[in-house]
Amino acid sequence: MTMDFMKDKPIYQQLVDLICGDIIRGSLKPGDRLPSVREYAVEAGVNANTMQRVYKELEQMDITETKRGQGTFVTENRERLAELREETMLGLVESFIHNMESLGFTQREMIEVLQSKERGE
Repeated sequence: MTMDFMKDKPIYQQLVDLICGDIIRGSLKPGDRLPSVREYAVEAGVNANTMQRVYKELEQMDITETKRGQGTFVTENRERLAELREETMLGLVESFIHNMESLGFTQREMIEVLQSKERGE
């Protein structure tokens, strides 16, 4: 299954975001083993070097741990995974606010719309 990538963001970063999203959603759980670099590269339709960079980035972010001879695993550090969730949420909110403000919406308008959505309106 080859993935479609955006042209304005590096492929490795899109894959890092995809894996982090899978962890946040719970599709990947603490301690889960990731596919090998080659397996994931074939699945994503990317070069193995790109996938190696993804795994290196995830490890530097303390999201995964590589165990020699066993593979790469999602960290079991639940505190770090909670931080990842919070960081992702804040980044999305900041992006949302920036995009809305660039279109001329006020924060008051944004809050009102979000509150009406919460009420099911």
